[in-house]
Amino acid sequence: MHEDANGDAHRVTGQVTPSGADQEFLALERELTVLLRRARANQGEMAREVHPDLESSAYGLLIRLDELGGQRATELAAYIGVGKATMSRQLRALEDLGLIARQPDPADGRAWLVTLTDVGRGRVGKVREARRARYVSQLAHWDRHEVSELARLLHELNGVMER
Repeated sequence: MHEDANGDAHRVTGQVTPSGADQEFLALERELTVLLRRARANQGEMAREVHPDLESSAYGLLIRLDELGGQRATELAAYIGVGKATMSRQLRALEDLGLIARQPDPADGRAWLVTLTDVGRGRVGKVREARRARYVSQLAHWDRHEVSELARLLHELNGVMER
């Protein structure tokens, strides 16, 4: 949407800026930048809610483990996009906080699986439930189909970005 001199909103379609950029993609970049900035700030808050000493970047690991169960450190490193040394350091910190445990991989005795402890699962679940409640509250005026469509579009965008 674009406001004209009178403050009236108009949908901008196919317009190109003097630099040659499409208005739609400039608007997309702007809105994603705001969303990502807010998401990083929220991730830090949620990490502190799980444990005051939890690093913001480790929160994503806990969510992944909550959703998929046991994972190898190499799988987690690939998912997060960090090296083996960084992953090892983060896992050690999470283990020291009592949020994760390592156990032998039944499929390969040489490997280890990282899992949430009962304490970790409980804390992550509590924070995720509070976050969902905030979304419900903040988007209460939205039609459920709009929420569903937003989720679908974000899922599609995430799929494209993974490639």
